[in-house]
Amino acid sequence: MNNQACDDAATRNPRKAYTDYESSTYTVVSKVAYLVGVQKRIFENEYEPPKMEWYEKLHADKNARIVRNLCMIRTALELNYKAINNRMRFDMCNLHSLPEYVPQDSLNELMQDGITIVRSRALPAQYIVDINKHISNRINNCKSLFPLWLKWEYVRKLFLMPDGLNEKGIKAAAADYYANKNKYPYQVYINWSYMDSGNILYNDKKFVSLLYEANADYFTDLSKVSDAGNLTKAGIYKFLDKSERVVVVVDCENSDPYKLYATLNNLNQEALLNKICKIILYDDIHTTSAWKILERFTQIPIEHVLIERIKENKSLVDIRLTTGTCREYYQNNVDSFILVSSDSDYWGLISAMPEVRFFVMVESEKCSPTIKNALINAGISYCYIDDFCTGNSNDIKVAAVLREVRQKLDQAFHLNVRDILDEACRATRADMTTAEKNQFYDKYIKTMHVDISPNGEATIVLGK
Repeated sequence: MNNQACDDAATRNPRKAYTDYESSTYTVVSKVAYLVGVQKRIFENEYEPPKMEWYEKLHADKNARIVRNLCMIRTALELNYKAINNRMRFDMCNLHSLPEYVPQDSLNELMQDGITIVRSRALPAQYIVDINKHISNRINNCKSLFPLWLKWEYVRKLFLMPDGLNEKGIKAAAADYYANKNKYPYQVYINWSYMDSGNILYNDKKFVSLLYEANADYFTDLSKVSDAGNLTKAGIYKFLDKSERVVVVVDCENSDPYKLYATLNNLNQEALLNKICKIILYDDIHTTSAWKILERFTQIPIEHVLIERIKENKSLVDIRLTTGTCREYYQNNVDSFILVSSDSDYWGLISAMPEVRFFVMVESEKCSPTIKNALINAGISYCYIDDFCTGNSNDIKVAAVLREVRQKLDQAFHLNVRDILDEACRATRADMTTAEKNQFYDKYIKTMHVDISPNGEATIVLGK
């Protein structure tokens, strides 16, 4: 392990990071590790927390690549401050002539991305000021890399050197870093004063919890940084492996679309696509509209069955799901079903078809102990979809809310402003020529905008 500050147990046995924290995710720490400039070889080591898949994804992103390279050069300047200062002062060296201290690949990639920080007769402190300015101006370009549930202002502060735009602040940061470099994660410089925390990039649970504590806050939703354990996933893969054709049948009234998406998204996609031929959503008109966009977020074909009600107080989802499952078995040669529902009524379907293989996905709070015991006694496997990490369900949540907002806005603001202008001219008896109307339209109507108050009230403001 290259980080002296890792937990003692993890230092003795690097595999312990994956047993003690088996339920933690490594997405956030991988992104932060990339941006702050953790060496690539750390990502390539399978026993270290940062994941190579995120290195490759972020390195293809220009904004992320720029911030990473700036941070890597800043760390190099901090780590070798005295030696670089002497070489620049007495040998007239610049960053390009100090390959033993400064990563040349980072300099070259920055130049290719349009960032130049090399200048003549400058000292390390001046370079660090320039780099700090670039980071301060560009770090917000990386905000979209992180989910909405993570407070960006806390992450952003990690990249900003305190008083980093003057020499006094630079020297203080350099002295503090050099005296405690083994306590910084992988010896890279970040703005972090809680030096006795161990490796803060150990896993997402630890990082996010400490990050919020450092900002006098408390992170409560650990489901965002926790995933189902290897045993749970292995049970699903075993079920798929022993099946020929699998259909996922979903009771949309008794399931959460975001938790189902999180479950699918945290499983091996190749294993799912090889065996699951489709997902059938049995949906009632009164459920969440998020079910309508699930197909945009999975490669598995989706059949959406929207079921109208004959009596307003009586849903027909359960009977349609039951008959649909029977039809898939008898007509379409489907031998296995993943049933997504916490409703005990489906025990009648499961128990009546002993020749069919079932795997049940439930939500822990909605599923009664009675149905769980019945499943166990019948030898039918089940898992909790709430155990899977919900931190990566941000995309579908945003898409669902945006879809609903657009529909509401279309209903609220569907109007023709030219018709309104004509009506206004008639009401005021303002005799305008066509040319005058067009000029009025260009000056006052086309330039109007929506003004939103702090309490959410929206007002259309005409141009001036």
